[in-house]
Amino acid sequence: MGVNLSGRNFLKLTDFTTEEIEYLLQLSADFKALKRTGTPHRYLEGKNIVLLFEKTSTRTRCAFEVAGMDLGMGVTYLDPGSSQMGKKESIEDTARVLGRMYDGIEYRGFAQEIVEDLAANAGVPVWNGLTNEFHPTQALADILTMREEFGDLKGKKLVYFGKEQGNVSDSLLVICAKLGINFCSCGPKGDVEGATHYDPELLALCREIAADNGCEIVLTEDVDEAAKNADVIYTDVWVGMGQPDELWKSRIELLSPYRVTSEIMAKANPGAIFMHCLPSFHDTNTTIGAEIAEKFGVTEMEVSDEVFESKQSRVFQEAENRMHTIKAVMYATLK
Repeated sequence: MGVNLSGRNFLKLTDFTTEEIEYLLQLSADFKALKRTGTPHRYLEGKNIVLLFEKTSTRTRCAFEVAGMDLGMGVTYLDPGSSQMGKKESIEDTARVLGRMYDGIEYRGFAQEIVEDLAANAGVPVWNGLTNEFHPTQALADILTMREEFGDLKGKKLVYFGKEQGNVSDSLLVICAKLGINFCSCGPKGDVEGATHYDPELLALCREIAADNGCEIVLTEDVDEAAKNADVIYTDVWVGMGQPDELWKSRIELLSPYRVTSEIMAKANPGAIFMHCLPSFHDTNTTIGAEIAEKFGVTEMEVSDEVFESKQSRVFQEAENRMHTIKAVMYATLK
């Protein structure tokens, strides 16, 4: 029996089986091929979707808008100031209104419970464009990028450098376990200022899934141990969107030993690649980058500019793949 995701929500990857994730990845590759050859694929003509953004974004917004229009859909974007959701109108009421006007709803914002609440009340598919806890469309794009590089990913090793818990690292933890990819998180452990840790229940669940799929999950502070035999070195910003600026000082002190440098890349397997969900603070060519350099004397944060611009870097291929995987998710749930 084939996979059928019609009418499903896409909120977190723990909701999907390995077979369903594989289906979405293959569909993403198929849509990428159609896009690259200029083959029209307006398969959802006549449908309309709305994008609810409580956190702004470049890649997520553009990926959803272009993917939606490629599929023939009408797309409405509501920025943080354009909706009364949660202010003058409850999440539940917003969901019930929008569900009567649109065929699908995307949400990018804060607590996972908000997107879960939308999904429980909308009556149409709801997609998670990012919450504090999970970023599932990013993880799909990451794996598509890895497949394009390596083919079969069973037994490959992905290492995430930096703070332990975050929406990207949580989603990578899940998808690696589901697909038989060895996952290593390398960052500070213990109860120290600025450190974050995986939810114990999520970690236990993923370890159980990983055991069933013949891979392992390793948490370590040892950079050499982490980088050894790595096929993918991955990192993310040290202070995320919406987090207080006061965190920068403690995070820089805490996470500088885990900056991805050429020395770390050299410890990985030959042919290893570097990945990052973007945006990245690899130089001082941003307002925040310049401010951090002036305040703390740090010109590169989570990754060195040398690595970011190197032949091993796949960050822009990865960014493009957001569009193809989001297209697959929307098509699969709306067709």
